[in-house]
Amino acid sequence: MIKAKLMVATLMAAGLTLSANVGAADKPVGITPKMMDAEVTHNGKKVKISRNQNNKNTVNASFAKTSRPCPPFCIQPSALAPGVETIGELEVIDYLKKMAAGDDTVLVVDSRTPDWVKKGTIPGAVNIPWTKLNPAKGADPISIGEIMQDQFNVSESEGLFNFDNAKTLVMFCNGMWCGQSPNNIKNLLKFGYPAHKIKWYRGGMQDWEILGLSTIPGS
Repeated sequence: MIKAKLMVATLMAAGLTLSANVGAADKPVGITPKMMDAEVTHNGKKVKISRNQNNKNTVNASFAKTSRPCPPFCIQPSALAPGVETIGELEVIDYLKKMAAGDDTVLVVDSRTPDWVKKGTIPGAVNIPWTKLNPAKGADPISIGEIMQDQFNVSESEGLFNFDNAKTLVMFCNGMWCGQSPNNIKNLLKFGYPAHKIKWYRGGMQDWEILGLSTIPGS
């Protein structure tokens, strides 16, 4: 107590003030040393992506489980397919910022089923469930072709797909144990989608949540 009083007296003598909240406030949590947040667009509305500023925040309970049965929830490789680039959070945010700035050559895709998306998705992402691109789950070639044409900007003539103007797709799902985005990617490759136009965010929602990054309820 005596030491504390002496410290306060010393500070006051030096013309300084001691705030009652010193040490109580959370320290800022940036995305990078030079970026606190990023403005993106979700369903036509501006949304800011940032990290949770509560220094005591813990991970979303939906992603706290460590041991899901394998199969089917097995650990995915870091390199999914030749030519498909595996990316991290900063690259995903960069693509989202490009979309928000009007770049229509990019599409960030949440490959999860709607029940998962309702729990929260990455702002700016569009939901295209893995079942919609999977013939084994009942998706027919015509409906898959329509998704590629209507949403991925693939053109078609006389039964042949042209990928010259196809969008760069950034795909993710629940994380390194999730097979939904890998399934989407592998099926698109079978249809001829160029591997270099597919990016895979392997960490998915698990890593996004662990880093305290913003999510938004999916519809």
